[in-house]
Amino acid sequence: MSNTPMLVILAGGASSRMWPLKEKSLLRFGEDPLLVSQLRRFESLGFHEAIIVGNPDNQADIQGMIDSLGDDMQVQLAIQPEPIGMGDAILRIEPLLNNPNRAIYINQVHDVVEQSLHTDMLKRFRSNPEAAYLAGVEMDDYFPGGYLVVNEDGRISGMVEKPGPDNRPSNLVNIVAHIHPNAGRLFDTIRAEYASDAQSDDHYERAMDTLMKDLPFYVVPYRGRWDALKFPWHTLSIMDAFLSEIRGQEVAGDAYIAPTATLIGDVIVSAGAKVFPGASIVGPAYIGKNTIVGNNAMVRSSMVLDNCNVGFTTEVARSYVADGCQMHACRVLDSVFAPNVNFSAGCTTANLRIDKGSVPSTVKGQRVDSGRDKLGAIVGESAFLAVDVMTMPGVKVGSGAQIGPGTHVVGDVKDGQRIYVKQELVIVDPS
Repeated sequence: MSNTPMLVILAGGASSRMWPLKEKSLLRFGEDPLLVSQLRRFESLGFHEAIIVGNPDNQADIQGMIDSLGDDMQVQLAIQPEPIGMGDAILRIEPLLNNPNRAIYINQVHDVVEQSLHTDMLKRFRSNPEAAYLAGVEMDDYFPGGYLVVNEDGRISGMVEKPGPDNRPSNLVNIVAHIHPNAGRLFDTIRAEYASDAQSDDHYERAMDTLMKDLPFYVVPYRGRWDALKFPWHTLSIMDAFLSEIRGQEVAGDAYIAPTATLIGDVIVSAGAKVFPGASIVGPAYIGKNTIVGNNAMVRSSMVLDNCNVGFTTEVARSYVADGCQMHACRVLDSVFAPNVNFSAGCTTANLRIDKGSVPSTVKGQRVDSGRDKLGAIVGESAFLAVDVMTMPGVKVGSGAQIGPGTHVVGDVKDGQRIYVKQELVIVDPS
């Protein structure tokens, strides 16, 4: 049996909670989409085989990413036709696994953690490849997730979902970084759960509860950074994780930095980018290929990808800006822009409530607390915001939407919707 498990990355499921952004696997943080970045991290740890579980909507895009990787890593793609649970997603890899008794290491594409977690997981598995291992994130404050029940030796006897702050069985929150020593045994147990009369979709978790009766499961504690991409504003947390890895200043040879421009801290300026006189880039920050940072503009703690225009006197702060966005004399604060957004002169994303409380946002008709005291706008692909538009904190603007000049956007705008303020023009002739 190989001492490196087969890597399994779950990248299917539904992305409806991410609206107005699209497929989370395709979000690019720097040069690579998230899925490719994750695969490259695992490759550096010695993984040379992987199975990705996608869905019909992202199948073509994921296959394109796999084809671009070259021969250094052998990656196969399994498709989950419907988002009916993690257990079903895991069963989809069975036909692609050449050895049904091989160990597998299950992760989710949208969980970004430090390298040390995977190193510790592999170390524990190699010390005893007959046991299963689950990562447990050590949380001092209560987190509304699944908590692991463990004994003094670190053996897991169960999981408790959202037990409440006063009923936590430990301070270890389950994260999907799971090593199973025998995939075939796991498949059989999951199938048995699907054959039962249970109505809930937690077949995978119930299968693990069953396996724990005979198979030792051990926790691998982890206290490092963990960012999960579940809602669109989480893009900012993932961005921060990638920005935190920048060390020093890296300026491409053909990038132009004006003598009176300023680079402060950890900054990457990519090929063909231009930073004009009076502009400031304050790290950690990433400037993509062929992007222009205009005169007296400022980019700080942000990621601005390729072919963007950060125009004269524009401020981009703590924001993620995808390819092809156009900004001029505006303020982009704590916001997420999908590709090809036009943010015209005088526009501002308000990011702070009057009471300075946590900013909520509407997701599938429900108000959800973002957990952020500063959150601007989430703007979908090819949206056009005309001059002097102002968006209120936590507002989302759909793909292809058009916002007329001078409009204050106080609620979400649907894909393709056009909203504007009618102006009554009053002309008074001099007496």
